Amino acid sequence: MIERLRRHAFLPERRKGLNIRFGVAEASALLGCSTNRIRMAEEDGRLPKPEIQDGRRLGYDIAALLNMREVLGASPRRGPEDEPVILAIQNFKGGVGKSTVTTHLAHYLAVTGYRVLVVDCDSQATTTTLFGFNPHFDVDRDQTLYPYLSIDPTQQDLAYAVQRTPWPNVDLIPSCLELFDVEYELAAASSTGQSVLAARFRKLKDGLRELAEDYDVVILDPPPALGTISLAVMQASNAVLVPLAATVPDFCSTVQFLSMMNQVLEQLRRADITVDYRFCRLLCSRHDTSNPGESMVLKIMEETFGPALMPTAILDSAEISHAAVRMMSVYELDKAIGSAKTHKRCRANLDEVNHQIETLIRRNWNRPRVNGASEALGMAAHEMPDVA
Repeated sequence: MIERLRRHAFLPERRKGLNIRFGVAEASALLGCSTNRIRMAEEDGRLPKPEIQDGRRLGYDIAALLNMREVLGASPRRGPEDEPVILAIQNFKGGVGKSTVTTHLAHYLAVTGYRVLVVDCDSQATTTTLFGFNPHFDVDRDQTLYPYLSIDPTQQDLAYAVQRTPWPNVDLIPSCLELFDVEYELAAASSTGQSVLAARFRKLKDGLRELAEDYDVVILDPPPALGTISLAVMQASNAVLVPLAATVPDFCSTVQFLSMMNQVLEQLRRADITVDYRFCRLLCSRHDTSNPGESMVLKIMEETFGPALMPTAILDSAEISHAAVRMMSVYELDKAIGSAKTHKRCRANLDEVNHQIETLIRRNWNRPRVNGASEALGMAAHEMPDVA
C-alpha cells in the first residue's frame, strides 16, 4: 500500500525530487540582502544566473540558494567552536505528531541554510516514509541504527547509515520495522544480567556526537514508548522538544510522561550517565481553533506549563494532511494543494513555530542570525525564557 501511494505521488521517478523555487525577492529576504546585490553578483560572474524558460526566470532552487549564501557570506551555520544541537522530538504517546514536527523542522532549517541530520529511531519509520523512502522496500536492517546498537555490532561508527535526501543540506539515517530487533536483544541481554544498556546508551551518544560535527542540528525521532531506544535517545540528546495535541488524553498522558521522564533521568544520573539539556520545551503540535474544547485544553496547558510551553501552537491544517499523503512536508510543495489562502496561513504558522525553535537552537551559539531572514518567512521573533 505504501508503494502504491508513493508511485502515485512520485511518478515517473522512483524517488521524489525537490521542485521548489524562490524568486529573487524571496531569496534576498532569506539572505538579508538587497535584490541588487544578488543581480550584481550574477552580472560579475560570482553567481550563476537562474534558468530562463519562455523569457521568464525560473527562480533559484535550494542548491542555488545555499551557494548564494556561501558567495555572499549569508550562511547561518554554527561556528567551529559552537556545539551542534542534538534535539530529541520525544513523547511516549503515539499520535502526537512527532514525525510531522521532525520533518517540518528539518525542512524549515534547510530553507534557512542549516546542515541537518535526521535520525529515525522509530521502527514504524514514519519519518523515513515522509522523506520518500519506502521502509519495506528501500531500507533494510543494516541501513538503520541496528548494526551499531545490536548485541553483536558490525559497525563501529554511524557513517554507514547516512543517506542523502532530495534536500542537499539534509541527510537521513532511516528506519524500518526490523530496527525493533534491538529492543528484543537488549531486553534479553539485560534479563541475563549482562550490563549492556548503559554501554549502548553511551555508544549512541558518542556516535551521534561524532557524526554531528558535520552538521548544525541533529534531529532524533524516537519511538513513542519507554523502551531501550527511547532511553538511549534521551541520554544522547542535548535538547528535548515534547509535542502534544490540544486534547484531554494527550494532555493527561504528557503530564504522566513528564513525571516518568523525571524519574528516568534521575535513574540515569544514579547510574553515572550524564544528561545535560540546553533546553526542554513542550509544543502544542495540533490545535483546531474552531474547537472550543481544544481551546480550553490549550489554555490549561498554558497555565500548567507556563514559559516551558512554546508560545505558538501548530494549527490543524488540511494542507499538512494533503502534503503527507504525497509523502511531503508543506515546505516541499511547489504550489498550494488546497486554497492559496489555506496554504499561506499554514506556511506562516509553521514558519513562526519553527523560528521559535531556531531561536532556542541558536541561543548558545556565538554567531548572530542573518539579518532579514525571519522577516522573509513572515515570522516574528520571540525571546524564549530558560526553563528547566
